[in-house]
Amino acid sequence: MGSVATTTNQSKHGSAGATGERGVKPGWVIAAGVTVLVAVVLALVFSGAAAPRQLSDPGVLTRWGLPVSKALHNVSVAAVIGSLVFAVVILPRHVRRGSASSRAGDPRGNDPSPDADETPAFARVMALASWAAVAWTLSALAVLVLTYSDAAGLPLSSDPAYTQGLASYLTDFDTGRAWLSTTMIAAVVATMTFGARSSLWLALTLVLSIGGLVPMALIGHSAGGDDHYAAINSIALHLVGVCLWVGGIIVLAAIGGKLGPQTTTVLKRFSSLAGFAFALVFLSGIINASLRIGSLSQLGSEWGLLVTFKAIATILLGGIGLMHRQWIIPQLDTNMSARRVLWQLIAVELVIMGAVSGVAVALARTAPPRSEELQPDATPARILTGYELPPEPTPMRWLTEWRPDWLWIAFTVTVAVAYILGVMKLHRRGDSWPVLRLVSWFIGLIALTYFTSGAPAVYGMVLFSAHMIDHMALTMVVPLFLVIGAPVTLALKALTPRGDGSRGIREWILVIVHSKFSALVTHPLFAAANFAGSIVIFYYSPLFGFALREHVGHELMNLHFLLTGYIFVLTMIGTDPIPRRAPYPLRLVLLFATMAFHAFFGVALTGGTSLLQASWFGNMGREWGPSALADQQIGGAVTWGIGEIPTLLLAIGVAVMWSRSDAKESRRTDRAADRNNNAELSAYNNMFASLAERDRTGSSRASGPHDPPAGQRTTPTGDPE
Repeated sequence: MGSVATTTNQSKHGSAGATGERGVKPGWVIAAGVTVLVAVVLALVFSGAAAPRQLSDPGVLTRWGLPVSKALHNVSVAAVIGSLVFAVVILPRHVRRGSASSRAGDPRGNDPSPDADETPAFARVMALASWAAVAWTLSALAVLVLTYSDAAGLPLSSDPAYTQGLASYLTDFDTGRAWLSTTMIAAVVATMTFGARSSLWLALTLVLSIGGLVPMALIGHSAGGDDHYAAINSIALHLVGVCLWVGGIIVLAAIGGKLGPQTTTVLKRFSSLAGFAFALVFLSGIINASLRIGSLSQLGSEWGLLVTFKAIATILLGGIGLMHRQWIIPQLDTNMSARRVLWQLIAVELVIMGAVSGVAVALARTAPPRSEELQPDATPARILTGYELPPEPTPMRWLTEWRPDWLWIAFTVTVAVAYILGVMKLHRRGDSWPVLRLVSWFIGLIALTYFTSGAPAVYGMVLFSAHMIDHMALTMVVPLFLVIGAPVTLALKALTPRGDGSRGIREWILVIVHSKFSALVTHPLFAAANFAGSIVIFYYSPLFGFALREHVGHELMNLHFLLTGYIFVLTMIGTDPIPRRAPYPLRLVLLFATMAFHAFFGVALTGGTSLLQASWFGNMGREWGPSALADQQIGGAVTWGIGEIPTLLLAIGVAVMWSRSDAKESRRTDRAADRNNNAELSAYNNMFASLAERDRTGSSRASGPHDPPAGQRTTPTGDPE
C-alpha cells in the first residue's frame, strides 16, 4: 500500500514529486557535523578554555578530547531522544492494510499484528536510534574518563595509581557518579533500541533516555552557586527542550526521503512539538543565564558573548520554524517548490544547530562571571539547603516569600495552555464545557504553583511545620481542585483520534486508562492504602532525609504527594474514566478510615519526643521561632488539622454524589415507567396477585369433596359415624 500511495502521490504532482521527497542531501549532514567541530574549536580559542594550565595541566589530548567527546555526546543523545519521540508519538509503525475500520486501529491504541510490515520511515528512525544510542554510550564513556583526567590534572595513563584514582572518582565524587550513571543508562537504552519494537517498550525506552539527562543537569551547576535548585531545574528543562528540538531536526534530515505521502502530517505534528521545545529552550536559557550574570555589563565577558550568540541563533531558528508552520507546511500538498524550500530550510537549521551545539560545549568549559564557589564563611542554612536562612515568617511573608521551582512552573503553564486550547476547541465545535470545571482547574494550578514555589516551599526546607503544610496541601488540597477540573475527559473530547496507526496524546491516554497498572493504582483499596500508608513509610524511613538533601529527592517527593492525593481523590469523587469505581458506601468507609489514620499520625507527631531528621532541622542555626522539637509537634497538629478538613469535604462530596445517583436512578425508572405504562410495576403486582391466587387455589384443594362436612367426626377407618 505504501508504494502504491507513493506512486500515486508522485503522479499527482508530476516529476517534481520525485525530487521533492528526497529530503536533506547527505552533504548538508556532513556540513552540520563539521560545523559542530569548528564551533567547538573557535569558541574554546575565543574563551581561552583550551589553553594549557599553569598547574596540573591534563595534557592536550584531554584539553581538546573532552569538549569534542561532549559535543558528540550531546548530538547523539539528542538523536536518540528525537528518534524515540518520532517512533512513539509521531510516526505510524506499520503499513496499514485492510478496511477503513482496521486502518483506524484499535481505539485503545493496541498494536496491530507484529507480522505487519514496518513503514520505511519507522524502520529508518529505529536504525538511527540504535546507532545513535551506541554513539551515546561510547561518548559518555569517553567523557567519563577524560573528565577525571581534567579534574585530577593528570594526563591519560595506564598506571595502576591512575586507575585506582579513576575508580575512586567514579564512586566517591558527584561528577564521577553522574557520568557513570549516564553511561549505564545509555548502554541500557542502546540494548533496548535494538530489541524493542512494541509501542509500550519504546515508550519506556524514551522515558529512560530522558531520565539519562538528569545526571547531566545535576552536575551542570555548582552546589555553591546562587539559587542552586533553580539552576538545576532550568538546565534540566533546557536539555529536554534541546533534545526534542535538535533531535527532531536530525530525525527529519535522516527520514525525509522515506516519508512519502506522510510528509505533511508528520511535519505538522513535529511543528507543534518544536514550538513547545523552542519556548522551553529560550525561556530556560534566559533563566539560567540570569543566575550566572550579575549585571548587563557582564554580557561583554567571554561567557556573556557566547551566551549572546546562542540567544541570537536560537531566535533565528525560532523564526525559521515559524516560517515552516505559517507558510511552507500549508503549501506542501499543492506547491512542489514549497517542498524544495522545506528541505533546504531544514538543512540550514541543521547547520545552525550544529554551530549552537559547539558553542554550548565551549560555554560549559568557560567560567561564568558570577562565582559559583561556596564561601568559607557560609552559614549552616546555606551549607545544608544551598540558601540563606529566610526571615522569620509573618502573615505577610507567607504571601511574599517566593523561590520559583521552574519544573513545576513549566508544568503548570503547559497544562494551563493545553486546557484553554481544549476548551476553545470544544466551543468552536459547538460543544460546551462546565465553567465550574474550568475555574476549579485553574484554582488547582495556582495552588500548585504556590505550594511548590511560594512560602510553604521556602520555609518547608527549614521548618518541619511548614513542610507539613506543604505536604498536606499537595496531597489533599491541590488534587481536590484538579480532579474536579476533569482534564482527561476534556482531552478525550477535544483531541481528534488518529487513523494512520500512530499514537498521539489521545491514544496514549486510552492506553494508560485501560492498562493493568491503572487498574492497580486506581483500585479503591490500593489508592486508600497508598494515600494513608505512604506518609508513615516516607517520614519514618531514609526517604525523608533523601528528599531534604537531594534535589531529585525533593522533586520526587512533590510528585509523589501530588499523584497519591490525585489518584485517591479521583477514586472518590472524580468523573474522569478509570477502570473501576467503588460503591458509595465503601468510599465513605475508606474516607473515614484515612481520616482516622491521619489523625493517629498527627497525634503521634504532636506527642513525640524524638526529632525526625535531627541533623537537618536541628542544625539550621535559627534564632527565631520555636525549637526544632516544638516545631515538629506543631507540624503534627498541622497534619491532624489540615488532613481532617479536606477529607470531610470529600465525604460530603461522596454523599452528594450518592444522593444524586439515587435521584438519577429514580428519574430513569420513572421515565421508563412512562414509556411502558408502568410495565415493571404491573408485572410486580401481577406476580403477587398470581402468588395470592395460587395460595387460594391450594387452600380450596386442601378442603375438597373428600373432606367430611364441618363438625362431622370420623372413625379410625375413615367412615363417618
